[in-house]
Formats: sequence, structure tokens, C-alpha cells
Amino acid sequence: MSVKELYLQKRTTADEAIRHVRNGDFIVVPTGVAEAPSLLHALSAQRRDFRDVKVGQILPIGKYAYFDPETADCVRHVAYFYSGVSRAGGNAGWVDFIPSYFSEMPELMRRGMLATDVVFSMASPMDAHGYFSLSLGADYTMAAVQRARAVVLEVNPNVPFANGNCHIHISQVAALVESETPIPEVGLPKIGPVQEAIARYVADMIDDGSTLQIGYGGIPDAVVMQLTHKHDLGIHTEMIGDGIMTLLESGAVTNRRKNYLPGKMVATFALGSKKLYDFMHRNPMLEMHPVDFTNDPYLISQNDNLVSINGTLQIDLLGQCGSESIGWQSYSGTGGQADFVRAANRSKGGKSFIVLPSTAKSDSLTRIVPTLTPGTHVSTSKNDVNYVVTEYGVAQLRGKSAKQRAQELIAVAHPSFREELSAAARKMNLL
Repeated sequence: MSVKELYLQKRTTADEAIRHVRNGDFIVVPTGVAEAPSLLHALSAQRRDFRDVKVGQILPIGKYAYFDPETADCVRHVAYFYSGVSRAGGNAGWVDFIPSYFSEMPELMRRGMLATDVVFSMASPMDAHGYFSLSLGADYTMAAVQRARAVVLEVNPNVPFANGNCHIHISQVAALVESETPIPEVGLPKIGPVQEAIARYVADMIDDGSTLQIGYGGIPDAVVMQLTHKHDLGIHTEMIGDGIMTLLESGAVTNRRKNYLPGKMVATFALGSKKLYDFMHRNPMLEMHPVDFTNDPYLISQNDNLVSINGTLQIDLLGQCGSESIGWQSYSGTGGQADFVRAANRSKGGKSFIVLPSTAKSDSLTRIVPTLTPGTHVSTSKNDVNYVVTEYGVAQLRGKSAKQRAQELIAVAHPSFREELSAAARKMNLL
């Protein structure tokens, strides 16, 4: 049977496709905009017909009807990383949470430690050889495809066919549905004067020829805007977004001086505008790979002068970063922050930056604290954190004693809180 005949044989409706789901199944869904909306809407509409089905995903975008505490026993969301859609359910207890380093999720699936019964994924149209591209989210999904009983695709002409290890053959697909829904677009975060001040400190420390990992958020994107005059930058990141497009258009990114995969820009998921998705289509400069490749600290660190830029919510005087919760109230998840911080520390000439405004809630709370709020999830350890940047300057922690770390961090705290932090540090014998 030809690949075209296989395609026609497996093409069906969303309502029919979800019959591949059985009670007790775990459905794996890719990160963000790579989710399959037609399939998830159909699952939501029929959720009361199921029992104990779970949907695991990083950063859900659509607020589907299955996000419903009254039917969580039928279909329940399992967060690998919270978004605005799943956060409230997680804090209320009817959305589950599985902590994990992003880079390790494919191996956990291969070992059977993360369930993978069914995969729902968006995909590009099939090529002449019978392959689809899971370009918007290779992440952990490629590993799940190898383990799942059934792979169900939503084929959409708006999904780019990207290069890299992100392809699946029609013979691996149990069913497919077609849609032409525009891919959700996620704009750049708001950048204000505090973000710009932090960005200037970071940008001044980034040399020509550096390879960048850029996290999502106002500060990382503000840094990007300060780098358009740099030369021969490279990209090896987990998320490709519109900020990186800005650097490409300015000519700052060439990828020429990368030691590892020179000439290639590497990422594992995409989150941006239609312009970004169009750029990804069959672009020989870009490769989309699974996250155990893109986020492997050993592989990434083969690039000299690797720079990682990631935000945090709170940091204590020893340098512990609470980047995913304040106390027990969850906000996001571990993601790849620690992966890239460790990679930058291993890289020859590498620099890892943890960036944060010095205060929260209109300057009423300090984000630099004596100890993390009780219950806060430690995302990146004190042993890994190097540069911490606020709008008041740069604290350099690696190789420093506990007392020196406290001094460095107090110096970049908001002036209104420095005396209070110093008093607390003295009680802790840190000053």
C-alpha cells in the first residue's frame, strides 16, 4: 500500500479518532502550540464517557472543557509545567503535577516511569515519502511516539515542515484528522524600564560569537533587544520565539562560531507568531530536536561561550532559586533552567544569568530574601547559580563563600530592603 493510500485509510474525524483512547490511558500532548485542538475539543466533549484518563503536557495553550474539576475523575490534566490555563487547577488540587528536568522526560518515558499510552500531536502535512514533521514540539513527544500504543495526529497546513529529528512516518500513525485552524500566536512579553535596566547589564557581558539560550519572559526578550549590534551569535535553546527572529533579522545571529553544530540553530519547541512558523518551514539553518538532545548539558556545553538567560521568582541569600512557585502556590515548573545553567557552567567561557526584578507587588516585597518562602520549590541549586542580575547590578556567586554571596546579593537588592536583609543576614551569621 502506498503512503498516500495509508494516509487515506487512516484519515478520520476527531470524534472517531478519540476512540483510540481507553479508560485508564495516559495521553501525551506536546508543549504549547503543538497541542492538537480538534482532538482535545473532541475529548472534552466526550469526557464523561471516560474514566481515569489523564492528559500530560507542558504549557497548555487552549482552555479546553476538560479543564473541569467536576469531571477530573473522567479526564484529568497532568502538568509537567503549569501555564495560565492549568495553574489554578494545580493549586486547587484537581490538576496533577509531575516534577522533572525537561531534559530527562524522554528517558523517563523510555523507562516507563512516565506513562505514554496515546499521543495527540499537531503535525505538518505529509511529504512525498510519508513523513510528517512535529516541528512545533519535538520535546518529549518523539520519545512518546516510540512507546505509545496509538499515535493520533492533527494534520494542519499551517504547521511548518522543519528539519531535525522531529519526523514521524505514516506507518507509525493510528489515525489522523485534518484541520486548517491557524496556529496560536504568542506575542512578546511587555518590556518596561526595570526589564530594560536588567537587560543592559546582561547584554554588556555577552561577547561576539557567544551561543545563546534564551528563556521566555520580559527580561530575556529585553536582553535580545540589546544584542542586535553583536556579531556572529549562535542559538542553541529549548524555545525558539520571536525574540530570536529579531536577532536574525538584525544580522547578529549567524551560528558560524558555534563549536557544536556550527551553522545550525537548534531548539525543541516553538512559541511565537505566524512569521516565526513560516520561517521554520524547510529552513536549512534551523533544526528541531527532542529535548534530551537540545537540553543535554554535556552536548550544549561543547559550545564555547555559551550564555544562558533565565528568570526566577525569588532567590535567597545563598543563591537558591525558586523559579516555579512562591511557597506551595505553584506558578510554572522546572523546565530547562537547570539544564542550561549547568551547561553554561561547563562551557569554556560560558556564563549563566539568573535575572529578576528586585521587588514585586509595586515595590512592597523583595524578591531577594533571607530564606525562600516555606514550601517554595527550589528550581536551581545554590551550587549552580553564577550571575544574578537585577536592575541594581550584577551579583557573581560561584566560588564565593556564603558570606560573600549574601553581600553580593544584598548589593543588588532594592535599596529599601538592604538594611532589612543585612539584619537578617547577621542573625544567620552571614555577615
